[in-house]
Amino acid sequence: MANINLIRRAEIGREKRVKTRAQLVEAANVLFAGRAVESVTVDDVVQEAGVAKGTFYTHFDSLEALAAAVAEELVQSFDELLQPGRTALTEPALRIAFGCRAFIDKALNDSRWAAVVARMTATNPQSGDNIRRRLLEDLQHLSQEAPAAELNVEIVVGIMLHMLRVIGEDRLSSFDPDAVISAILRAIGLSAQQAGSVLKRLPAAGM
Repeated sequence: MANINLIRRAEIGREKRVKTRAQLVEAANVLFAGRAVESVTVDDVVQEAGVAKGTFYTHFDSLEALAAAVAEELVQSFDELLQPGRTALTEPALRIAFGCRAFIDKALNDSRWAAVVARMTATNPQSGDNIRRRLLEDLQHLSQEAPAAELNVEIVVGIMLHMLRVIGEDRLSSFDPDAVISAILRAIGLSAQQAGSVLKRLPAAGM
């Protein structure tokens, strides 16, 4: 019986640590959505999370470590958005459009997520490395010129981050996802007719 109690006590301790860590990450998300990541302090985080300052350092060595945990969650959310729908598509332009639509739909349904992505990517660009790599591969299939593909990565990412920032800050009275995706496709070299064809064949995100 004593062994059972010790095991259960250890389980409760682990559950509490997981819950407290999640509280701190959630608090960071709230704060990062509202202001520049570098302006947030440990005091801000513990106040938002409702825990003692010592508790913060039980789970994270620094604010940078907490920001890395937030970035890790974002990367996981990116993968969840794009898989398996994107891999089922074989046409590069369609994959690019699908990725843009998935991010826009997620942002429209979760403006805080949009704001955090925009701010975290600005201060922690490597959090989007996998997305950039996949995007570059698709763009290289659209253009045989390497410099053009690399430039187009910056164009797509730049437009998308700007749109996420705008959505996160609730600065638009109306929003047309198709118009944004069409503009992106045109910017990377597709004609208006080609962009329209891609949009007509674009499956819904999550399929």
